[in-house]
Amino acid sequence: MTLTPTNTDLSGKLLIAMPGMSDPRFDKSVVYLCAHSDDGAMGLIVNKPAQDIALEDLLEQLGIDGGEQTPKAKIYFGGPVETGRGFVLHSGDYPGNEATLKVDETFSMTATRDVLEDIACGKGPSATLAALGYAGWGPGQLEGELQQNAWLICDADQAIVFAADVGGKWSAALAKLGIDPLMLSAEGGRA
Repeated sequence: MTLTPTNTDLSGKLLIAMPGMSDPRFDKSVVYLCAHSDDGAMGLIVNKPAQDIALEDLLEQLGIDGGEQTPKAKIYFGGPVETGRGFVLHSGDYPGNEATLKVDETFSMTATRDVLEDIACGKGPSATLAALGYAGWGPGQLEGELQQNAWLICDADQAIVFAADVGGKWSAALAKLGIDPLMLSAEGGRA
């Protein structure tokens, strides 16, 4: 469940932070992995809303006016890397453009302005999560963290990633694995 061979592509999976995560920015985080290869990994934290900005504020700052159709949505802290850069994780029903990363049939990620313009006008994906910054790992770094029992891995689904109940995403991801959060320990072990 937590040990992963280095040649396994974890793109499209959820990482669930274990209790006792040493980096407080990832405490009880759920990270959607957009890309994973021998070169490293990139993902977005999907359960930590940014405190100071909402989507409509960001659209206004960028000069994007969708009028009455502009959705009321949170912006998320996607991770500690490049926190001034925006990313939109979205449902696969939106074709995007040549810069869109199609992770699988269910999820894609776009980091260009046009997806925000389409969202503002009501022509965007059916499900979205906008984030500033991302979580990144260098070659072998994520695999090392997995071997240290820092993360659990589960299949991603839209019901968790795009859920309105931000506080329940961590527990929901654990429940997908059949794990009760109260039964987790911050101490790892080896058999």
